[in-house]
Amino acid sequence: MTTIPTLTTERLILRGWREDDAPALVAMHGDAEVIRFIRQQPEPSLAKAWDYIAGQIGHWTLKGCGKWAAVERSSGRLIGRIGFLNPPYEWPGLELGWTLSRDVWGRGLATEGERAALDWGFETLPADEVVSAIHPDNIPSIRVAERLGERHLHDMELSGIRHFVYAISRQEWNALRRLQLRTDV
Repeated sequence: MTTIPTLTTERLILRGWREDDAPALVAMHGDAEVIRFIRQQPEPSLAKAWDYIAGQIGHWTLKGCGKWAAVERSSGRLIGRIGFLNPPYEWPGLELGWTLSRDVWGRGLATEGERAALDWGFETLPADEVVSAIHPDNIPSIRVAERLGERHLHDMELSGIRHFVYAISRQEWNALRRLQLRTDV
């Protein structure tokens, strides 16, 4: 069995998926506003949520990385998913992505969780670059990518939909971390 690491930030716990996460995932996937840049229609069913959870556990097993269940520390509530995707087909590279429940938007949680994920990724994975594929109309996610230090690399089509591909290299991330450490002192 694959062990999925747990990451803890000031306000989040990024942990492996559990079967009892399915109802919260159904609610998130059923919110048309949450998924509007991800898929055409909401998919609010326990079967689809279970398939997603099983798929993420499988991704961790096959690729050594995946998306974590993002849990709010103060409440213990599942509020989203944060982490990596790297299928072996038609993908721009090791992708860092995030989806959060609408009631926690605008609090900086995506940026907080993604920073922890990037730290883990560049410390653990052999990738020299991490990308984020973002729908051009998803301005909040573009802002998160920019806050992480990602830069617009190019545009591409994924599943017939145009996306901006943002990226950050290992070298750029290390430079940002060094700068952050100097300003934290």
